[in-house]
Amino acid sequence: MARLFSILMVCMGNICRSPTAEGVLRARLQEANLTERVKVDSAATGSSHVGHPPDERAIACAKKHGVDITALRARRVALEDFDEFDLILCADRTILHEVRIRKPRTSLAEVELLLEWSGVGKKDVPDPYYGNTRDFEHAFKLIDSSVQGIIERVQQGRL
Repeated sequence: MARLFSILMVCMGNICRSPTAEGVLRARLQEANLTERVKVDSAATGSSHVGHPPDERAIACAKKHGVDITALRARRVALEDFDEFDLILCADRTILHEVRIRKPRTSLAEVELLLEWSGVGKKDVPDPYYGNTRDFEHAFKLIDSSVQGIIERVQQGRL
């Protein structure tokens, strides 16, 4: 069996954007019968929410779109992640900068912005944590569009 391509989604606390991205990617991979080809996880650059479930608003927004993220728990990016994952997708430029600083020189992992995969360019997924339901919905839509770009590349054999 071929090795799974592995993707790590990263945001600041691993309770809003990155668990949503993990959940959406898992759901879309399942819908496309591609779960055997891609491994997905999520993590945080910070440690304040380690062990916590996703934010209730993120859970509700994902559920509204048929995605269940209730079982996920926040964890921090670990040094091993840079060897374990082929692609590390960051929610915003601040996270991207932090992850690139932590990346060992020997790591072959690609570290990019999540939204680059949606075709909109080098833009951030705004953090909805201090916002309202609309902010979570907006973040979900941006994440989903990026995930569609990932799915297309997997289907084309480009990942």
